[in-house]
Amino acid sequence: MNVKIEESWKNILSEEFEKPYFNHLIQFVKSEYQSNRCYPRGSQIFSAFDYCPFDRVKVVIIGQDPYHGVGQANGLCFSVHDDIPHPPSLVNIFKEIEVDLGKPYPNSGDLSSWANQGVLLLNATLTVRAHQAGSHQGKGWEQFTDAVIEKISQQREGVVFLLWGGFAKRKGAKIDVSKHHVLTSGHPSPLSANRGYWFGNKHFSKTNELLHQMKLSTINW
Repeated sequence: MNVKIEESWKNILSEEFEKPYFNHLIQFVKSEYQSNRCYPRGSQIFSAFDYCPFDRVKVVIIGQDPYHGVGQANGLCFSVHDDIPHPPSLVNIFKEIEVDLGKPYPNSGDLSSWANQGVLLLNATLTVRAHQAGSHQGKGWEQFTDAVIEKISQQREGVVFLLWGGFAKRKGAKIDVSKHHVLTSGHPSPLSANRGYWFGNKHFSKTNELLHQMKLSTINW
């Protein structure tokens, strides 16, 4: 199947694209985009991969669904287009960076600069119907993104995985912790953050310290 995705990922995932479940998934997604408003734009469904080639992945952040509000989702988990108000989870991510790294709160919620530095911003489900959270779950995306995590775990070493909340932690079951670094905390959503499970995790400085120890360039968060 011809999937428009960055070339290194196309090679790594070629077997996945030929599996029956993936064919069913693509047919479902095509039908949904034809009959409903869905996010992100079709050209941005694989943006996480397009920004961050396989051999440049240094950090993986796992989200759940794309944002389902108008103009929000851009194919990178937790990220929104420029000039879009920051959703609550993203606000809390930026607040943690402010305290952890002493960086000022940014105007833009577009995280593509992170992706360009080797941060794979991977949602477990890559599409969603407008205003219907979780509407494309259970259709095959989860199997596909499990395979992505497995390929990184098997074929790379020293990748830093940031698993925020129970969903991401379960998704991280396929990570070989003898080869990779896994940092876990609560989710940045207000529900979790306000209970004390997010703020103070220092994941951004900890990630950079791990990268520094491995003699890799750190991330400008």
